[in-house]
Amino acid sequence: MAKVISTLFVSADGVAEIDPDWHFPYFDENMGRAVSEDYDTADVLLIGRETYDSFAGAWPDREAAGGDDASFAKQLGDVRKVVVSRQSLDLSWRNSELIQGDLLEAVTSLKADAGVRGILIPGSISVVQQLLAAGLVDELRLLVHPVAARKGRKLFDEGDAAYHLRLVASEAFPTGVLRVIYAPGAAPNAAGYDDVKDQVPTGN
Repeated sequence: MAKVISTLFVSADGVAEIDPDWHFPYFDENMGRAVSEDYDTADVLLIGRETYDSFAGAWPDREAAGGDDASFAKQLGDVRKVVVSRQSLDLSWRNSELIQGDLLEAVTSLKADAGVRGILIPGSISVVQQLLAAGLVDELRLLVHPVAARKGRKLFDEGDAAYHLRLVASEAFPTGVLRVIYAPGAAPNAAGYDDVKDQVPTGN
């Protein structure tokens, strides 16, 4: 089964809607390496309409310009892009296709496709939220910036049940950014204060 990996830039207070003012000052070679590693896991990008519009409006021009980011722009252009949208779109960027039918059914089919190595979701908060709720996300790869954004859309929406996560890997960058990779985890055993009071500091 192909893994579904979500990769997101987030603030310390959980905002995943990027504001360039708090994101780009922390982008360095370490973050660039992390982003490259995330994209190298996949041969399919699964992206929402807003993310597609943003990417398609910038990366083809960057590829054509031949600047420092042209090779990454070409990688994005060459990869298969599956776009989630309830509206018909002009998919002018090469290797782009509109998802057919129900999102959850389509992703389940992609995961089971022997020809698919991995599925990466860059940004696309609403898509990630739907797939988290359905248990279809295999990893959350978060680059947590040392800033409280205080406004913007958060990764985790309101719900009745907690998402329990297992830490797969973590790394601290010199900028203060934390790279954390989570996978779905089992809920811990139920506990209350009486169960942990022997761990409370004894004081001086």
